[in-house]
Amino acid sequence: MTVDDAIEALSPQALKMVKNNFVIGLGSGRAATAIVKLLSSHIKKNKFSVKAIPTSLQIKMEAERGGIPIIEADQINHVDLVFDGADQIDAKGNMIKGGGGALLREKILINIANKVVIIADESKFVKKLDRNVPVEVHPFARNTVGIQIRKHGGKPHIRLLERGYPFVTENGNIILDCDFGQIQNPKELATKIIEIPGVIEVGIFPKPDIIYKAKEDGKYEIIS
Repeated sequence: MTVDDAIEALSPQALKMVKNNFVIGLGSGRAATAIVKLLSSHIKKNKFSVKAIPTSLQIKMEAERGGIPIIEADQINHVDLVFDGADQIDAKGNMIKGGGGALLREKILINIANKVVIIADESKFVKKLDRNVPVEVHPFARNTVGIQIRKHGGKPHIRLLERGYPFVTENGNIILDCDFGQIQNPKELATKIIEIPGVIEVGIFPKPDIIYKAKEDGKYEIIS
């Protein structure tokens, strides 16, 4: 059994929270992909009418393949349930997200969601956050934001593709991956960064409602 087996095994359990007429936010990454693959059969089996809002083109294409109805975020005023993954989770449930570059859209959906469900493997859990923090930045402010990040103790590096070109988000922005070492106060740091002119969003997220912790033995733990 592997972590992927655990994620696949827990997905039906997580999907029990889906009800008829729900608006569902879909994050990015392998956990969200696993949910999307099973969501199609789940809603067909239960004859549910649901609408989904994907946060990335990859997840949108996966949902389309499963015949899941897609809507845009500006068509609704609430989200019943969000399924997403995380890059790192600390002992208090604070998260770093944005490894796939969809942090802005993920945070928008999470902010208006009635319930947020995170699925992550056990390697993502730490006592204190210490992973690079993704910061989505307007290209015009690339250098000025970098200067301010350094003043806050961070070491920013522009995210690049394999061929050396800058990674560009689906919103047309760039990402600075910023090393702050061990983060003692995630909320305070996020507030400082978001106040920098040119910053669009910060990849530090608050504690969700439910966390599914997938383990290497194929089992999982529910943290709420």
